[in-house]
Amino acid sequence: MFLIVGIVLLFLLPSPWNLVGSTCAFVLFLGELGFWHRRVRRQPKAVGAQTLVGKTATVISPCHPDGQVRISGEIWAARCAGGADLGDTVTVVARDELTLVVEARST
Repeated sequence: MFLIVGIVLLFLLPSPWNLVGSTCAFVLFLGELGFWHRRVRRQPKAVGAQTLVGKTATVISPCHPDGQVRISGEIWAARCAGGADLGDTVTVVARDELTLVVEARST
């Protein structure tokens, strides 16, 4: 944002003030860039199958104990020790390689 302001000031202000305004805007732009760079680097990455733990899924193939569930539009292999029927809603409690370990939701 400050970079755009600096470019606009370069053309709108009279001569020495256009350089002063543009320089100030450029310095503020570098500060903003540094701020966002530090802030984004500290954020943990939320990707992969481990982010599915705790979410709910719908059973699309009966889990007695192995079956399939649909979660966030994706179909995953699932294992449910207590069993779950077609259309039941389950909660993901763990992940075993590419198989989700699920439990039937208590209603």
